[in-house]
Amino acid sequence: MADLQDIRREYRFSQLDIDNLDENPIVQFRYWLSDALKSNVIEPTAMVLCTATPDGKSSSRIVLLKNIDEEGFTFFSNYESKKANQITTNPFASILFFWPQLERQVRIEGSLLKTLRHESDEYFNNRPEGSRIGAWASPQSRKVPSREYLENLQKDYIQLFKTKALERPEHWGGYRLIPNLVEFWQGRENRLHDRFEYSRKGNLWEISRLAP
Repeated sequence: MADLQDIRREYRFSQLDIDNLDENPIVQFRYWLSDALKSNVIEPTAMVLCTATPDGKSSSRIVLLKNIDEEGFTFFSNYESKKANQITTNPFASILFFWPQLERQVRIEGSLLKTLRHESDEYFNNRPEGSRIGAWASPQSRKVPSREYLENLQKDYIQLFKTKALERPEHWGGYRLIPNLVEFWQGRENRLHDRFEYSRKGNLWEISRLAP
């Protein structure tokens, strides 16, 4: 195994300056996400979602961004999962995008709210049938006895929905992270990376350069 202390690479892709930033971090994020999509980044909408209990015990996992608007960043999940239980008791979270091919990160902090019912219904109804059945079949985050147990649940729901409309379960839907802080990070040589932080000040955003 290689010595982990010797693993490093220089970042040489680009640079970031305050004059190149939009005054609105949502607009700036859309620019960067568009770059990631055009560059064929693997899973460009994948983001690390970090939630925590009221006493500060944190958990992280990968979820997929499914919508972005002026209100915030939306993803979907089981409302009875571990992440959902943490969100219920502590509605503050962070998300992190990392696009290594572009040597870029975006870090976002804010509060989480459930999306409106019609938003969750609309997204659910546009999912492939197998994914919709999976939302019913998976008791997310709970201990299960075997893979066979999950597959049998799936088969049961496949049979059920042959004669019944496949609608969104009440325990499944969306969350929107409403940002109060957004940081854009661009890799630079010699670890002197460019970092800019947007912090919300009422209806406006204040932009500051951060040391790497």
